[in-house]
This record gives sequence, C-alpha cells and structure tokens, in this order.
Amino acid sequence: MDDHISGTHYRSVAGIVKSIRLENFMCHSHLQIELGDSVNFITGQNGSGKSAILTALCVAFGCRAKGTQRASTLKDFIKTGCSYAVVHVEIKNQGEDAFKPEIYGDVIIIERRISESTSSTVLKDRQGKRVASKKEELRELVEHLNIDVDNPCVIMSQDKSREFLHSGNDKDKFKFFFRATLLQQVNELLENIDQHLKSANGIICELEASIRPKEMELLELQEKIKSMQHIEEITQQVQQLKKKLAWSWVYDVDKQLQEQSAKIGKLKDRVPTCQDKINHQTHLVEELRAHFTKKKTQIACMMEKTSELRRMKDELQQTLASATKEKIELEEEHKRRSNYIEKMVNRVRFLEQQVRDIHELHVKNTQAEESVIEERVKELQHEFDAADSMLARLKEEESALSESINQGMAEIKRIAEEIENYDKKNREISSTIRELNQHQSNKVTAFGGDKVIQLLRALERHHKKFKKPPIGPIGAHVSLVNGDMWAPAVEQAIGRLLNAFIVTDHKDSLLLRQCAREAYYSNLQIIIYDFSRPRLNIPRHMLPQTQHPTTLSLVHSENHTVLNVLVDMGNAERQVLVKDYDAGKAVAFDQRISNVKEVYTLDGYKMFSRASVQTILPPIKNFRPRRLCSSIDDQIENLQRDASNAREEAQLGRRSKRSAEEKLQSLQGKLNSVKRRRVNAERDVMIKTLELKDVENSYTAEVASVSSESTVNELRQDISKVQVEIREKEVLLEKFGVRMNEAEAKASDLKASFENLCESAKGDMDAFEEAERDLTEIEEELHSAEATKVHYEGVMKNKVLPDIKGAEEQYEELKRLREDSFKKASIICPESEFGDWDGSTPEQLSAQVTRLERRIQQESHRCTEPIEDLRMLYEKRQRKILRKQQRNKAFREKLDACQKALETRRKKFQRNATLIKRQLTWLFNNHLSKKGISGRIEVSYEKGTLSVEVKMPQDASSGTVRDTRGLSGGERSFSTLCFTLALHDMTEAPFRAMDEFDVFMDAVSRKISLDTLVDFALAQGSQWIFITPHDISMVKQDERIKKQQMAAPRS
Repeated sequence: MDDHISGTHYRSVAGIVKSIRLENFMCHSHLQIELGDSVNFITGQNGSGKSAILTALCVAFGCRAKGTQRASTLKDFIKTGCSYAVVHVEIKNQGEDAFKPEIYGDVIIIERRISESTSSTVLKDRQGKRVASKKEELRELVEHLNIDVDNPCVIMSQDKSREFLHSGNDKDKFKFFFRATLLQQVNELLENIDQHLKSANGIICELEASIRPKEMELLELQEKIKSMQHIEEITQQVQQLKKKLAWSWVYDVDKQLQEQSAKIGKLKDRVPTCQDKINHQTHLVEELRAHFTKKKTQIACMMEKTSELRRMKDELQQTLASATKEKIELEEEHKRRSNYIEKMVNRVRFLEQQVRDIHELHVKNTQAEESVIEERVKELQHEFDAADSMLARLKEEESALSESINQGMAEIKRIAEEIENYDKKNREISSTIRELNQHQSNKVTAFGGDKVIQLLRALERHHKKFKKPPIGPIGAHVSLVNGDMWAPAVEQAIGRLLNAFIVTDHKDSLLLRQCAREAYYSNLQIIIYDFSRPRLNIPRHMLPQTQHPTTLSLVHSENHTVLNVLVDMGNAERQVLVKDYDAGKAVAFDQRISNVKEVYTLDGYKMFSRASVQTILPPIKNFRPRRLCSSIDDQIENLQRDASNAREEAQLGRRSKRSAEEKLQSLQGKLNSVKRRRVNAERDVMIKTLELKDVENSYTAEVASVSSESTVNELRQDISKVQVEIREKEVLLEKFGVRMNEAEAKASDLKASFENLCESAKGDMDAFEEAERDLTEIEEELHSAEATKVHYEGVMKNKVLPDIKGAEEQYEELKRLREDSFKKASIICPESEFGDWDGSTPEQLSAQVTRLERRIQQESHRCTEPIEDLRMLYEKRQRKILRKQQRNKAFREKLDACQKALETRRKKFQRNATLIKRQLTWLFNNHLSKKGISGRIEVSYEKGTLSVEVKMPQDASSGTVRDTRGLSGGERSFSTLCFTLALHDMTEAPFRAMDEFDVFMDAVSRKISLDTLVDFALAQGSQWIFITPHDISMVKQDERIKKQQMAAPRS
C-alpha cells in the first residue's frame, strides 16, 4: 500500500484518528494505515477491503456487530481460517478536550480482541501500557470526545449511503436527519425517562399504599397500649388495695378485740346479778318448804275427820249415778220403740196406698201377648250383652295397644339417647387415647402439644442469646411421689402452672416471648424467678397441721427452682389434698386448721375460706387428669376397654332399637285394625240399645196389667203382718213406761239423800278443800322456786361462765390473730405508708380486689404481651413508618422535580427541534446558493417526513420542484450533497467518514461534489475520511489532503 503524506499536519485535536491496524479482521491478515489530521482519501478496487476500515472503527468504538450491518456476531469478522482478530486504533489526546491526559498522555490506544467465544476491549497509553479494560471507561471516552459511530454524519457506510442519500423517500430522509442531528437519541432518552418516571410513580404509589395497613396496625397497637396503661393503673390500684386489705385485717381485728372486750365486760356483769337471783331463790325455797310441811300436817288431821263422810258421800254418789244411768237408758229405749212403731204405721199407710194404685192401674190396662214380647226382650238383651262385651273387650285391647305403642316409642327414644351417649363417649375416649399416645411418645407434648415442641426447637436455635437457659414446661420437670393415686387432685391444684416456662430476668422473658411468636405459641405463661435462689426451707409451724398430704409433699423435681416456683407462685405447701367431699369440708371449714389456703378432693371439688366466706367449687366438667400420671399404658388399656365396651353397648342398642321399631310397627298395624273393629262394635251397640229400649217400654206396660191382682194380695198380707207387730210393740212400750217411772222415782230419792248428806258435811269439806288448795298452791310455788333456782344455776354454769370463758379464749385468739395480721401487714408495707383507715371491711376490700383482678384478667386476655414490649414495638413501628413516609415524601419530591425537569427538557427539545429545522433549511439554502440554486427543507415531526424543495435558476418561471427525482442526476446529487453538508454543519465530531458516497454520480457531478466536499472539509476543520473506488486525481492538491491507495485484492 502506498503510504505517503502530502504536506504537513495542519493541527492536532483530541479524538482524531492517528492510525488503524487490523489483524485477521475480515479480508485483512495484516493492515496498517496512517491517517492525516484533516482530509483523507482512501481508494482501491472493489474487494480490496476499504469498507473494512470503517467497520473496524465502529467495532473499536463499541458498536455491536449488527449495528455495522456487515455481520450478525463479532466472531463473523474473524478472517476465515483464523482463530482471532485484532483491531488497533490510535487517537490523539491533545488540546483542551483531551481525555484524562495525566493518565493516557497525548495518545490513546484502543485495542479490541475478538475470539470465537469472547471479545475484549483494552485502553492503553502512549507507551502501550494497559490502563483500563471496562466498557464503562470506553463509553466515558466516547461520550467525552463526542464520537458517535451510529450517527450517519460521523460514519456513513455503504449501506447508510444507499439508505439515506440515494433514497427519494421522505421518511428515510427524516430518519437520516433525525439520527444525524441526535434528535432521535434525545427523543428516545426522553421517552425512556418518561417510562422510568411512570414506573417510579407506580412504585411510589405502591409504597404509599403499603404504609396504610401499617398505619392501621399502629393505631390498633396504640389502642392496646392505652388499654394496657389502664390495666397498669388498675394494677397499681389493686396493689394499694392489697396494702389496705392487709392493714384492714389488723384494724378489723382491733375492732373485734374492742367488741370482744366490751362483750366480756357485759358477760362478767351478769355474774353478780345471776348469783343474787340464785341466793334469793334458795331463801324462797327454804321458806316454802317450811310452810308446806306445816300445811301438810294440818291437812292430815282434817283428813281423818272427813274420811268417813267422804266414804258415805262417795257410795251415795255412785248409787245415784247408777240410777240416773238406768233412767236415761230406759228413756232412750222408750223413745226408740216409739219411733219404730211410728215407722210401722207409716208403712201400713204406704202399702194401702199401693193397693189403691194397683186397682186403678188394673182398670185402665188390658192384657196383651206377654210371651212374645218377653222372648223378644230376652233375645235383644242377649244380643246387647254380647255386643257390649265385644265393645268393652275391644276398648281394653285398644287401650293396651296404645299403652304398648307409647311405651315402645319411649323405649326407642331412650335407646337412641343411650346410643348417642355411647357414641359420644367413644369419640371422647378415642380423642383421649390419641393424646395419650402422643404423650407416651414424647412426655413434653402433654404440656402444650406440638406448639411446645416448636418452641423448644426455637429455644435450641437461640440458646446462646439467653443469660440462663429457660426451664419449662414445668410439668415436664415434675413427677408424683406415691404413684398416681393423687394425680387428679395435684393436677387440679397446680395445673395452671404445668405449661409455664421459667426465666431468670426480664430480658430473657422478652427473648422467650419472641421465640414463642416464632413458634406461633400465643398466651405462653412466663414466670420470672431468680435461678440462684436455693431450695426454700419452710418451717413446720407455717405448714398446715393435718395428717392429710399437701401438694408439695406429693411432687418431686430434680430442679429446686421448679419447687420454689410451685411454692411462691402456686402456694403448693398450703394446698391440702383429701379423698372425699366430707373430709374436705371438715378440713376446710370445721377443724379451722391454720395455714390452709385451699383443699382439693379426688373427685374434683375445690374448697377454701376467705374471712367469713366459705366457698365450694364443683368439679370441672370433662376434666381428665392424665398429664402427671406415669402409667400411661394402663390408662390407654383402660380407655381402650371402655371404648370397646361403649361400642358394644352402642351396637346392642342399635339392635334393640331395630327390634323395638319392628315391634312398634307391628303394634301400630294391630292398633289400626282394633280401632276399625271398635268403631263397628260401637255402632252395633248403639243399634241394639235403641231396639231394646223400644221393646222394654211396650213390655213394661203389659206386665203391669197382668201382675196387678197378685201384687194386691201380697200387699194386704204385708199390711196384716205389720198391724199385728204394731200391737205387740205398743204392749212392750207400756211396760217400758212403767219401768221408766220407777227408775225416775228412785233417782229422785237418791238425789235428795245425797243433797242432804252434802249439806250436812259442807262446812268440814269446804275447810278441807280449802286446805288442800292451799297445800297445792304452796307445792306449786315450791316447785317453781326450785325450778327457778335450778334454772339460774344452770344459766350460771352452762351459759354465763362458759360464755365468759369462750369470750376470753376468743379474745386471746383475736390477739394472736392480730399479731399475725400485724406481722404480715408489716411485711407488705409499713403502717406509716398506709394512712388513715376509712372503715372499709376486709370483705369489701377483698371483693374490690377480686373484681379488679377479674377485670385485669379479662383485659389481659385481649393482649397477652407486656406493655414494655408493646411500647417498644409501637416506637419501632412508628419510626419505621416515619422513615418510610419521609422516604416516600423524598421520592415524591424527587419524582416531581424529575417530572418538572422532563417537561422543561421536552419544551427545550421542541424548541431546539424547531430551531434545528430552521437552521437546516438556512444551511441547505446557503449551500445551494453557491451554485445559484435556491431551495428549502420541510420537516414534519408529527408525520416523520422530510421533503426537499429545489428551484433551479433556469426554471424561474416554473414552479418549485418538490421531488428531487424530478431533477437531473447532477442536480439531484448536488442537492443531496448540500443536504448532507447542512447536517454536517449541525454536527460536531472529531472525525467523519464517508464510504462510496459517489458511486451513483457521473464524472461531472463527482467533480463538483468532490470539490464541494473538500472545500467544506477544509473549512470545517475536523478530520475527514473519504473512501471511494473511483479515481480521485481530479481532487486538488493541498498539504492538508492525504491520499492513500489500497492494494488490489488477490485472486
């Protein structure tokens, strides 16, 4: 290749290509070409590899293979038969626009190596020392020196020349203009920015929307904190009430002591009064006894004197009583016989009246055929009796069937209920067996299920974070001492603590709560206790003084902290366990055993006493104590046996139910049949009854007329008999009258004799009776006085003195209770902190504490987490939300600023596009005017078209040519060249290259175009590279113009 340079360098500018070296690139095995700083012409035959130089420049400055329009991949540029290709480009780096001259110096070497699998780009300094190998450095270099190889005004390849310069399509020209002026790049950047901003706006909206649920959660958390603060206030109130309650027990005992002291004083005041009454009654008894003895002696003397009179009086009085009784009996007999005679007379009259009635009836009636009617009556009566008997039998049968059906339905209902109960029992037992099987495989699951397993795994993962490993669940560390007998009572007593975990401080509590949330174990009970505390030694006098066991005496644990927690948190040492209900009542209420807090029975009862209130809680329904039992196999075996029995009973019940239903269906059919037969029988009975009544009515009338004569004779005989009896009774009545008169006379005589005797003995008897009455009164007074004396002595012995003794013992007990209450209250808080007592009783304060604790428990169920955790969580979430809000606000502000900047740039883009359009027309017309041609360029950004209008000087009279295809070849080539030069005037680049720009020109047009291009290039001042296969001898000679000839291609 000829390598000569005409003239010297005109000037050096940063970005000018100094040399190009190709190795195994396209058709070149090795090519070295030096370029001038101004205008360079490279000529050669077709196939000599001229276009490969521009392709190498594009590849060196980072263009992709498809962008060169010569290959689809970079490896296609490797010469056939070679394994690699190298493009070596040296550019000058001088002047004010030099790129990092302190690093690269005045020359930058760009070397791109291509292999079958990879490609790499290296930037070197003047000495060939490697400086950078990243694409970002090459991109920074290209942008700094404004080398845009994709711009057709910088490098115009053969394809771009055919596409833009020699095309008459307005859209292709617009594309050329739009790309050359970099408007397309700017527009694409703006569109890309707009898409990014829209995407960013969507992301910000999503971020803003994602905060709203968090804000709602924050509000809910704030409500929880307010609720927990209220709980804290109530808790403080409870603590104050407990202090008040402790000292109220002391003051209440003081009050009771005062009342008891006053009571003892009143009781002691009763002793002298009672003793005075006893002494008075003793003196009165002695006086009455003396008087009674004196009166008794007097009556003995009077009794001897009046005893004979009393005997005579008694005998006479007895005789008089007998006579009087006989008289009364005779009078009653006489009266009875008189009444009987009167009745007989009335009967005679009645019989005579019947005789007269029969005679009258006989006259009126006639005889009839009695035998036929009588037979008919008998026949109907027989039929009626048979029908009535059938009806009664059917009614009894129907009633029996109805009763049997009701019993059958009740039996079916009962069997169905039993089947349901057995099925329910079977399901419950099966569920219990599954739980026990799970507990048998892992005892820990009995105290929290699968959740506690997940929690233990979480604790194992985070065990290094704890100050001391948590202990739990408590139930897994506890066993029973004396077998499983007391398991129900023990589990009921401390069952609420068996699922709990123990930690050593609050920090470990928070960490354990976090592990519980990780294991989805809510409502975990956490107890904070000092692990270093030794085993508690409880004095004997602080334990319940009873033979029954306590919860603490029946449980065993290798960990003393677990036992300490059961004592301090569960009061296990004060929980007494008994076998039955009666023993529990005796221990809890009757025996008044000290240090007993609660009593539990094997059958599930809980008993306790608070002050004067005694409480008995019934067993918990469906409570199955099994967690502490060691013999799980026995339990499972028993439960399986119970389940099998329940299934068998249910199966038997189903068979019985089917049998009962079949029997009921049979009875129902029989009942329907009996009902139909009963209805028919009732209808027959009704018919027979009516027929029988009709026949009987006619028969009665005829029988009466036939039997009248015989009846009259019978009545007359009765009358005669009664009259004879009346006469006999009247004779006997006269005799009774005589005897009655005699008895009356005898009674009168005896009465007169008795009255005479009484009159004669009246004085002595009155005196004796008076003495007897006095003696009786004295005796009664004596008995009354003795009884009163015994009463007062009993009151003194059994009431007054025991009451005083009991009151004094109760006073001493109250004093001891006061000392104990004072010690306990002093432990809780000093008396100086308590203040004044408002008179509230312990029961009232205890009720207030219970009510507030129940309220705290209800409120605590809503939020189980500590308030410190909630506050920390609230502050953490608030800070997080605030950061997100500030971040989103900053994003929104930046986005708005970007939107405003984008709008500003769009306006500038539109203004610049308009200016560029005007500038292009002005420059185009300026280049045309050099040849005396005028024209203009119409650019439509909306339609994407660019049209060229040219007006030739010889065609002044004609219209403007709007389509360059209407021009001659030379005119069209010149106008296209002017359009290209106008674009070059608007484009800045350190070098420009054009390949085969003149292939469609004739010699004259080529001459004009070359001269115009050379003049423009020399005037413009940047480096130009022209590649053409034609002769360039007509190009004028100048020291700034360098011509090079490529070697002919080898055949």
